Amino acid sequence: MKDLESLSATQAIHALARREIKASDLLLSCLDRIGQKESLVKAWASLGKENALSRAKTLDKGTVKGLLHGLPIGVKDLYDTYDLPTAYGSPIYANHYPATDAVSIALMRQAGGIILGKTKTTEFASFKPSQTTNPHNPSHTPGGSSSGSAAAVADFMIPLATGSQTAGSIIRPASFCGVVGFKPSLGKISIAGVKSLSISLDTMGCFGRTVEDVALGVAVMSGDHAMAKVQELHNKPRIAICKTSLWSLAGKETATALAVARHAAESLCKGSVFDLVLPKSCNTIDQVQTRIMISEMSRSLAFEKNHYAKKLSVQLMKQLDDGAEVSYAQYAADLTSAIDAKASIQKLFNDEVDILMAPSALGEAPLIKEGTGDPIFCRGWTLLGLPCININVTSGPNGLPVGVQLIAGPGKDHLLLSTARAFARALPDPVLRDQA
Repeated sequence: MKDLESLSATQAIHALARREIKASDLLLSCLDRIGQKESLVKAWASLGKENALSRAKTLDKGTVKGLLHGLPIGVKDLYDTYDLPTAYGSPIYANHYPATDAVSIALMRQAGGIILGKTKTTEFASFKPSQTTNPHNPSHTPGGSSSGSAAAVADFMIPLATGSQTAGSIIRPASFCGVVGFKPSLGKISIAGVKSLSISLDTMGCFGRTVEDVALGVAVMSGDHAMAKVQELHNKPRIAICKTSLWSLAGKETATALAVARHAAESLCKGSVFDLVLPKSCNTIDQVQTRIMISEMSRSLAFEKNHYAKKLSVQLMKQLDDGAEVSYAQYAADLTSAIDAKASIQKLFNDEVDILMAPSALGEAPLIKEGTGDPIFCRGWTLLGLPCININVTSGPNGLPVGVQLIAGPGKDHLLLSTARAFARALPDPVLRDQA
């Protein structure tokens, strides 16, 4: 079997389990691709080639071990790894080796996964860009903060990579790079061993090339192994489009993507796809998310600010200073507002809709000099803790991918995956249908 690096995670797992391919051959194929493209894409913070190859050879000799047996994985450099440096995208932690793996990474190794290396993140998963470029056009951003993970999967360097989202750090780079990105429900995956920005918002997830890939990744990372097998969509869900109050900011390519998405979803849903406006309690969720995030960041990174201020970027220092200006009374009021908004969203999903479709980003990936892109179309869903998945739907004026996110009710991760796979199958472009 040739071009092993082009296999999706699910395809590779099936071939590995049937002993049609060797873990060592798959790993070498990925390393060869990295050797060809890394100087341009710059997706990796570090690689553990020798350890990974040794583990692959050991797995090739033994019995099939777990859901990820022999699969190479990229780990966002926000997750602790005991055998690879974990810098959190900051010079403060250069050559920092944690004593243990993050919980989710330990579970991936336990399931037979091979940690190939750490993918680049923005500084402490904030907004200062990493060096990573968009694989489709190196003058454009891959998005942030999970820059390296999205780019490495998109460029066929790795079939599966972890990410995290506090505002829009999984969904936005997935859209910019044209891959599937899955942010499960808040709390689905343990954040233990991951450098936290905002304890109320931080959500772990992953990137793959298909819906089944990201389902497999989150199944292992969370311990919910039933998620590894995406169920067929037997009942037609109620599907609505939520453009949000910020729709005026969306580019023409985003409007086109939602139009394509509406058409594809019409064949899946109960009745027609309708437009939906969120309850009044959600009118300020974007501002609430921002204040909660920067307020918690100012405390989460207090040590770094106190001891290493000169090693923090100007952008991050401003965020920390702004966060410190949010009074505790305002912070407490925002947490209460979030609870109220979550209650009304729960009622909305109970009474009116099963799946929402919304923009993943303003449009296609902007130029690198313009930053990592605005997470405005993701902030509210992250605050509400809802499971979200990006599916690539069309392309923008520069030929770069443009995605749409599907969103399910609280805890409805399994329904979201089933719907997303059916949705991908319904897309008019046969290449896009490969995301199923």
